[in-house]
Amino acid sequence: MPTSHRGQSSGDREARASLVDVAEEALRRWLATGRHRVGERLPPEQELSARLGISRGTLRTALGRLERSGEIVRRQGSGTYVGQAASWALDEGLEKLVSYSELARRRGVRLEVSELEIAQRPLGPELGRLYELDPQTSATTITRVLLMDGQPGARMADVVRPDIPLPAPGKLRQALERGQMVLDVLLKQGVPVAYNRSRIEACVLTREDPVGIALGVTDTMGALQIEHVTCTAEGAPVEHSTDIFLPRSLDLHVVRWLEDVPPVPAIGRAARP
Repeated sequence: MPTSHRGQSSGDREARASLVDVAEEALRRWLATGRHRVGERLPPEQELSARLGISRGTLRTALGRLERSGEIVRRQGSGTYVGQAASWALDEGLEKLVSYSELARRRGVRLEVSELEIAQRPLGPELGRLYELDPQTSATTITRVLLMDGQPGARMADVVRPDIPLPAPGKLRQALERGQMVLDVLLKQGVPVAYNRSRIEACVLTREDPVGIALGVTDTMGALQIEHVTCTAEGAPVEHSTDIFLPRSLDLHVVRWLEDVPPVPAIGRAARP
């Protein structure tokens, strides 16, 4: 017999809704690890609920949400299968320097931030060498979690060279809370940014490490770490950033051609296999 909610207090209903939210996000992150490909059958509900430490009723409600978004497919009498993940990843070509806020605008993705912290901290040895300054020199350090359509997508940490002009702290915070990047702020301040150098490597997140905790990781998973050094045309570094993106948050691509073969525009040409 179905359970009635008449005897439940508003606090009980809110607690259940919160559990469903947590279960939904845990399922989404678990699917994002890539252990199960599109079309593959998921473990039985009993196993999933035990893995997540929730009741089967809460699990079914969370699965229902993922079914509506197309991230899973339920087949009566057969089971639950991996569907096509919702696409809110930022799409970045590596040939041009484009702000993540602009990439999000092109994809129709809403950017927000959480856990935003703006502080003055010593550069430390590595950034001291980069900026050719004493490691004890204080610099504006900005850390936050980037939310994409309300979901954690990346953890970002930026350190701006001390002599670079920035808006007043209140205005800087407002700009970042609206989803602007530090690159947007620098350009608006008239800093003559010309290019950046990027280093891309894989990393592992767990639910115990600080970044994993900030991003709500519930299981060990791979992630993408991108280290940027933004420079002027003369090569002077003005900002250093380390961004860690969760799976499905950033699609990178690059177009390369042989040195002796110039690129030919694809517009108007028939696609070839």
